[in-house]
Amino acid sequence: MARKRYVYEPDYAVPPGDTLLETIECLNISQAELAERTGRPTKTLNGIIKGKVAITAETAIQLERVLGVDAGFWLKLESNYQEAVARIKEKEALQTELEWLKSIPIKEMIAYKWIPASKDSIELIRSALQFFGVASVSAWKNHWANPEVSYRKSLCFESNPGSLTAWLRKGEITAQALSCGPYNRAKFLEALKEIRTLTREDPGVFVPRMISLCAEAGVALVFVRELPKCPVSGAARWLSPDKAVIQLTLRHRFDDHFWFSFFHEAGHILNPRKRDIFVDSDADPNTAEEEEANRLARNSLIPDAAYRVLLQSRPISRKKVISFAEQQKIAPGIVVGRLQHDKVIEYKHLNNLKRKFVWAD
Repeated sequence: MARKRYVYEPDYAVPPGDTLLETIECLNISQAELAERTGRPTKTLNGIIKGKVAITAETAIQLERVLGVDAGFWLKLESNYQEAVARIKEKEALQTELEWLKSIPIKEMIAYKWIPASKDSIELIRSALQFFGVASVSAWKNHWANPEVSYRKSLCFESNPGSLTAWLRKGEITAQALSCGPYNRAKFLEALKEIRTLTREDPGVFVPRMISLCAEAGVALVFVRELPKCPVSGAARWLSPDKAVIQLTLRHRFDDHFWFSFFHEAGHILNPRKRDIFVDSDADPNTAEEEEANRLARNSLIPDAAYRVLLQSRPISRKKVISFAEQQKIAPGIVVGRLQHDKVIEYKHLNNLKRKFVWAD
């Protein structure tokens, strides 16, 4: 049976002055005599003993010479005391922020192992703050929920900012750990051409190859599980001028949505606006940037000229879709999705040509 480790965190702090007082009493040295021997004012030493004055490096060395106790010992006591005081103050402050936990998907963050589980609410807040890379709840609000942040344009943010920011942060953490070359637009365009040929492959084949091709071009491709009340299909942004990020979910499950989302986000990366964060969901209104990304995704997957030829062969049949997909060297589900979106065929038709993707455990 595995043993659980429990970390004891006292709600009090012992000042180093307590140890200093015990030491001089043991040596039969009065505070006045200690002041005389160290050359420090009696008021200063009395302040140290009462925990009102900190032990400096200079004082620690003087105590070492007079008491024979290493200076490092006194400095360590002081450091531990100051940390304990700071943690007590932090705990008191966090007690007032417990309501914040209800605004973030804490249950899913624990289930996905983004943060460790704990029955202590204060410890959960600390873990969540560390996950978000901020020191306090107010800092989280300023950094992640600032009204001026571009991704707040997404309707998804308005429905649940806590879920969206958690999803974005997980993508950021994963992308930061992914080694990439410097961004090269020409390389990325070439990578997109090769990635298009992977649409007929299984995820075990195309996922690592996509990640590798994108990384070589300076784009970190990351996959992050969707969160409740966060109907996001993908996002695109820049971690630095030389490193872009494409972040995807499997919210729609099927290959036509997956591939369109990827090429749509790629369109945002090809856009020279490097300061924005583009978050895409079904509910968001079309803007010029979104329509441009849609156009690139459509044309990258199925060139307009070839698509017009297919439309001229109506009525569309299963056999025609399979034949066209073979000619274009793409997955037939992508063709079905395009035809359904354009209302050439009904949404219930030919869905068995689509492939469903699921998260690996």
